[in-house]
Amino acid sequence: MIRTILTTTALAAGLAAAQAQTAAEVLDTYADIAAAKYEDSLVAARALQVAVETLTADPSAQKLAAARTAWLQARVPYQQTEVYRFGNPIVDDWEGKVNAWPLDEGLIDYVDGAYGGPTDANQLAALNVIANPTFTLSGTEIDATDITPALLEDTLHEVDGIEANVATGYHAIEFLLWGQDLNGHGAGSGDRPWTDYATGDACTGGNCDRRADYLTAATDLLVSDLEWMAAQWTEGGAARAAVTDDERAGLTTILTGMGSLSYGETAGERMRLGLMLNDPEEEHSCFADNTHNDHYYDGLGIRNVYHGEYVRIDGSHVSGPSLSDLVAATDPALDADMRIRLLETMGALGQIKTAAEAGFHYDMMLARGDDGGEALIMGGVDALIAQTRSIERIVAALDLGGIAIEGSDSLDNPSAVFQ
Repeated sequence: MIRTILTTTALAAGLAAAQAQTAAEVLDTYADIAAAKYEDSLVAARALQVAVETLTADPSAQKLAAARTAWLQARVPYQQTEVYRFGNPIVDDWEGKVNAWPLDEGLIDYVDGAYGGPTDANQLAALNVIANPTFTLSGTEIDATDITPALLEDTLHEVDGIEANVATGYHAIEFLLWGQDLNGHGAGSGDRPWTDYATGDACTGGNCDRRADYLTAATDLLVSDLEWMAAQWTEGGAARAAVTDDERAGLTTILTGMGSLSYGETAGERMRLGLMLNDPEEEHSCFADNTHNDHYYDGLGIRNVYHGEYVRIDGSHVSGPSLSDLVAATDPALDADMRIRLLETMGALGQIKTAAEAGFHYDMMLARGDDGGEALIMGGVDALIAQTRSIERIVAALDLGGIAIEGSDSLDNPSAVFQ
């Protein structure tokens, strides 16, 4: 009997050691995939930078179209990084510079007359920096003669502490490439004319040189921000070290990111809230009508992390020991359940993407009384919620204690949305 007890104890100790080693390997894979995703995001942003330089140097309809295509391509790897938010403090503190939304676009450039002027919530909602080389902020006169990355980052972005004063990142660039989407729930994206970047008498919208300067500064800043984040995940980088130094904390970080992006952020703030309000302004990429892809690649990013695999923009693969492996060693049935939930989510988000690409645009899906659109969006919401419940079960199975999953009034307290 004593021998049996000793043997069992030794086996348990051996299993614990094997699991600890596997956890370390899982965290290495997680960091390797982060490094690859941010590097791909940087590569795609540099391609966008070249397209913007080409557009502003010699504007034409074709060059504006090419810059828009480069922006759309740049979103594919970046959206797959969002699963690294909500748990990695280095990413959380940085992310608002590159992907903040929604924005009061009147801060940046001209807008349609129906947009209105300053509001009680945001006195700068129609500042129009592009049209004003000098303006006053909090009693201080600002010289914006030269539109530089520093002006955007240090002076304008979220000025007065208002999150809607977005002056930098993907969505500021998106607005400068597409302009406002004035179609409401009808088909179509923004339709900024290429002549908004033309020179001389061909210039439309006024201040075409300053608009080009703003677009250039915002794109240059995006590239430099991504250079910084990509470096944080390389060997010796601060983000890599933070997530790999403590295995228990690292696993908690992974699951916090997966759960929060699934639940509060995507299912709630980006999908359910817009449907409740029937508001096309709640689209994540409202100017370009690219929201269906935002949702899809967010979902794919979550799947990447669980499976420990990522397909890079050059077609190569990054893979290694995964969270799925770790869960399967503890509870094979739970791992199978999570895999099914991920498949269901990608299926539901894929249906939205397919419908949008076939002409049933996401803002059309948001229209009040459109049962088909509501069914598509709620299919994604429900799948993401079910996926989150499995993530919570994984936290318990790995004995990690509780995790703080981001919530949303649209899911947790719907009546508060209309107060």
